[in-house]
Amino acid sequence: MQVKNVRYTPGGGAEIVHVDVDEPGPGQVQVEVAACGICSWDLQTFRAGGDSAYAAPPGHEGVGYIAKLGAGVSGWEVGDRVAGGGFARLRNMPANRVYRIPDSDLADHHWIVEPVSCVVTGMDHCQLKAGERLAMVGCGFMGLMMLQGLRGVGADQLIALDVDDRRLDLALGAGATEAHNVTAPGFDDVKRDLAGRGIDTVVDTSGAQSGLDLATDIVRRAGRINLFGWIKGDKATFNPSTWHGKAISLVNSSPGAQMRDPFPPAIRLIHKGVIDLKPLVTHVVDIDDYPTFMQGVTSGEIGDYIKGVVSHGTA
Repeated sequence: MQVKNVRYTPGGGAEIVHVDVDEPGPGQVQVEVAACGICSWDLQTFRAGGDSAYAAPPGHEGVGYIAKLGAGVSGWEVGDRVAGGGFARLRNMPANRVYRIPDSDLADHHWIVEPVSCVVTGMDHCQLKAGERLAMVGCGFMGLMMLQGLRGVGADQLIALDVDDRRLDLALGAGATEAHNVTAPGFDDVKRDLAGRGIDTVVDTSGAQSGLDLATDIVRRAGRINLFGWIKGDKATFNPSTWHGKAISLVNSSPGAQMRDPFPPAIRLIHKGVIDLKPLVTHVVDIDDYPTFMQGVTSGEIGDYIKGVVSHGTA
């Protein structure tokens, strides 16, 4: 059967293509994808092109329904809602690589589990103790979800830092105890104040050299920098004398650093409303509109963007 999918074109951009999907093989299930989140990795790949060194696959944040069972598959039924899949309407996956979503009134586009699983790994690596202080550098989709998850752990301070006032307002709603725009006049004074507070952990979700530099400046002596964001490319810099003198510990909390299977706790956090995607999913688009939509997001023509989701129309 042929279905629509996204292909990132060389040098930048994307187009809609048709791909063949076979019957599911032994041990596989066929997922009919209802929605799939647009990752920041997708945005970067749209800018750089499908031939770039760090190109994303066409979607990896899917949610859908089991449409067919391959030979030997048990424990699943056609119609079960699951986390798994990409932008294509149909995808065959190993049955042990999809995760059951419990009965819920949440719309499909509010069940984008994969990025929440990444947040679980990021939270695990914070190792935040009750009464400690944490700063979040970058309050995009991932940073906002992490603040939602951390607000109940007993932190003394959850400090949000970003370049966008709207995201900072969302951060306060997500659980931040204070929020500061790093581009605002007078932020140098704020930064000096933060550097003197004894911030135990700084999570850098920014994926930018400037974010890593800020984390280095404000983390306490013998504190921890949690490098959650991906500084895409092959080079980043740090001051080794500063890191040595402050005895900074650095942990990489990318998905490969998971300390446990993060999908089951991610599903529970969404189901219980601890992490709530409703205020964060700002745009839902049909797959046919994906190239035009991405051009608008990456050019800045589409404002107030936090998280986009590709929808196939199933609610």
